[in-house]
Amino acid sequence: MTNEPAVPAPDTATGSQAVRHVPSEVALEIAVQDVAGAGVAAQGGATRVELCAALGATGGLTPSAGTVAAVVDALAGTGVGVHVLVRPRPGGFVYAPEELAVQVRDVRAVLDAGADGVVVGALTDAGRVHAAALAALVDAAGGAEVTFHRAFDVVADRAAAARALAAAGVRRVLTSGGAVRAGAGVDALAALAGLGRGLGLQVMAGGGVRPDDVAALVAAGVDAVHLSARRSVADDGGPGGGADGGYDVTDPGVVAAARTALDAALVRR
Repeated sequence: MTNEPAVPAPDTATGSQAVRHVPSEVALEIAVQDVAGAGVAAQGGATRVELCAALGATGGLTPSAGTVAAVVDALAGTGVGVHVLVRPRPGGFVYAPEELAVQVRDVRAVLDAGADGVVVGALTDAGRVHAAALAALVDAAGGAEVTFHRAFDVVADRAAAARALAAAGVRRVLTSGGAVRAGAGVDALAALAGLGRGLGLQVMAGGGVRPDDVAALVAAGVDAVHLSARRSVADDGGPGGGADGGYDVTDPGVVAAARTALDAALVRR
């Protein structure tokens, strides 16, 4: 892209000197769980949403078919993209053949329902990108955008994993740079963004992102910033509801603050 300032930065992913390029446009992705959250994200200026279920409890699982269809309908005509997480269970990212088969079916189903893209991931026991599983998922996507989720943050070699994703046809990777929070992984994210630019792989910063992290993430050269903007609502379901103590909603104030921070960071670039 043009008019992108360059700032030298240590390349912790590749071991070489990186140059930070600030993209002229940086997407804002909000992770949501329902129609209301999708509406809040759209009204707050999100570029796209990642739709998932059980976000707070598990990090996200595949949402129901009804939820996917309802969110697609709700955001039709808004210009806000709908990308759907396909993850069959909580826990790690090494899947049995039958679990992969379910994911392939789910990829096809959510795209048939009108989603713009899918968010997937699969690893080997050795902590590498599972090439065969990923190929099956990308093939099932049939040309729709594919994002590789934060399974990337537990791979043995991030640079090698990025190359494997690009070779498989993945559009972007969601990552904290291997840190607990993306705000603490800025140097690694800068290195990955530089590597990704050469590979045609977008890097989306995510993982515990707060609005006050956005400026540093943009300066690192990422292509997108991802956050959940969640707040908890107390509502004890009792014995029949699992006594879970409440549920999460998308906070319009957090979405608006993230949008404001992103716009300000792009003006300063």
